[in-house]
Amino acid sequence: MESDRQLVLTRSEERGAAGRVAYVTVNNPDQRNALGRRGKEELIAAFEALARDEQLRVAVLTGAGEKSFIAGANLKEMSEVGWRDAEDISTKTHLACDAIRCLPVPVIARVNGYCLGAGMEIAASCDMRVGVDTAKFGMPEVKFGIPSGMEACLLPGLIGWGKTRELVFTGETIDAQEAYRCGFLDRLVTPPELDAAVEKWVAAILDAGPGAIRIQKRLVQDWERMPIVDAVKQGIAAVVEARKTDEPRRLMEAFVNRRKGKA
Repeated sequence: MESDRQLVLTRSEERGAAGRVAYVTVNNPDQRNALGRRGKEELIAAFEALARDEQLRVAVLTGAGEKSFIAGANLKEMSEVGWRDAEDISTKTHLACDAIRCLPVPVIARVNGYCLGAGMEIAASCDMRVGVDTAKFGMPEVKFGIPSGMEACLLPGLIGWGKTRELVFTGETIDAQEAYRCGFLDRLVTPPELDAAVEKWVAAILDAGPGAIRIQKRLVQDWERMPIVDAVKQGIAAVVEARKTDEPRRLMEAFVNRRKGKA
């Protein structure tokens, strides 16, 4: 059973005219931030609420404490699930991942420890992943008699078919160095460097055009599902969409003026 505490915490930080940064924390550290049915429902609700915030620029997802990002599903709860409930619980995992993927702005996974099963699926659903060198990663579902499903299907695009097969067929864990080498992590840092690495990405996103970032997020999703010929056409349409606003002119002029000031 999950505790009575709120299992997903969200806070927003105002960054002046740049907009808002949201920090979403899975708050179940006594169970390595494992997510049962209620935790998944709270995660879905958190990201659906953030999607309605037009001033939001970027979101950061992490786990409470220093040992775990999300260590998969709640095994006690899962052990009591019959086949009639399996579809509902699996669908909630998918909906949590989908809410992250559909957020109109980038989501950064701040991986501070164990990232297993549903946790690895959730991290894969984020746009960027930075992790500590002490983290562990894996898809252990087959060890418990079920296949890795839902957003595990994102893994081949990140780490290739060979590494995906290794993870889902063996259920073994890999260390953070291997997760970085195979492309699951975009950055690998020591624990004291984690927040600075996240902030560097946040600052870069805030420095970009807010409209361009939202268009780019949609375009990346199009790239994932479209053949190249269609993706190119969609990219042209995206540039035209951006040019219908004054954001490109303003940002280009500001850049040119800064360069003149340095001359």
